Amino acid sequence: MNSMKRTTRIALAAAALVLAAVPALAQQTYPNRPIRLIVPFPAAGATDLFARTLGQKMSEKLGAQLIIDNKPGAGGAIGSDLAAKAPPDGYTLLLATTSTHAIGPAITARLPYDTVRDFAPIAHVGDAPSIMLVPVNTPAKTVREWIDHAKKNPGKLNYASSGNGTIVQLTAELFKAQAGVFVTHIPYRGTALAVPDLISGKVDVLFDSLPTGMPHVRDGRLRALGVTSLKRSPLAPELPPIADTLPGFESNTWFGFYGPKGLPADIVARVNKAANEALADPELKDKLARLGIEPANAGTPEQFAKMVAVDAAKWKKIVVDRKITNE
Repeated sequence: MNSMKRTTRIALAAAALVLAAVPALAQQTYPNRPIRLIVPFPAAGATDLFARTLGQKMSEKLGAQLIIDNKPGAGGAIGSDLAAKAPPDGYTLLLATTSTHAIGPAITARLPYDTVRDFAPIAHVGDAPSIMLVPVNTPAKTVREWIDHAKKNPGKLNYASSGNGTIVQLTAELFKAQAGVFVTHIPYRGTALAVPDLISGKVDVLFDSLPTGMPHVRDGRLRALGVTSLKRSPLAPELPPIADTLPGFESNTWFGFYGPKGLPADIVARVNKAANEALADPELKDKLARLGIEPANAGTPEQFAKMVAVDAAKWKKIVVDRKITNE
């Protein structure tokens, strides 16, 4: 009888060891099946194109396919919420942006998730600067001249945006705050609808994305005064940073990988490593340049979290100080 009990105890202990080893083994072999990458914006948009381009190279580095799953709506909140509530096993990731994790919390009163508490930061993977566009008949040829022009005509100039609460509006309001000028806001349903009015002179300025704005500059229909990144962009090296005139001025749409809270540290490290390796690839850099996106140095998850915190605080201040809403 004692022998039987001892045998039973040994068998139970062995079974417990096997069960305890299963999660560890699963993490060591991660990934062993396709990974769902939620893109919280529509297909064929800038975020989607970036996800698909980066996803191909990431699939090679991870040894598993990244399947893009577009879940648009509510300014990115629908897809972000799905990612936040997914199992923390590394098989559901989110490609977040400035809109979802920096501006969203400031502009939306009730998000169904907390952008800090409910997510595990993984890697900062890209940045998309904007450019300051004006009509070609504008007397100003530099940022300084445009500011002087606006100060001489208070309340007479206007700026276009892609809608209330968008990064296009917030970039313009950040510019107004730092330059000390008063310019009226005219919201459009997308910058593409505003461009014809900018070309005709009905609109005085627009902070548009670099890839969609530069073609109008290069064909002579618009004038670009500066870029919104702190330094010159390799995507348009001829444009000076607005920060040369307004020290510290910066507005970039950043892109980054998140997982649900509780994502194991070794899986975070695995995805982060794959992102760093992918972003160092010259072929990928060339493809991203054609999309108007500068590949980021993915760095560490901690560096990414700190960057987002700083960015979120900046936009929250603008939203509060300028009384901006998304309505």
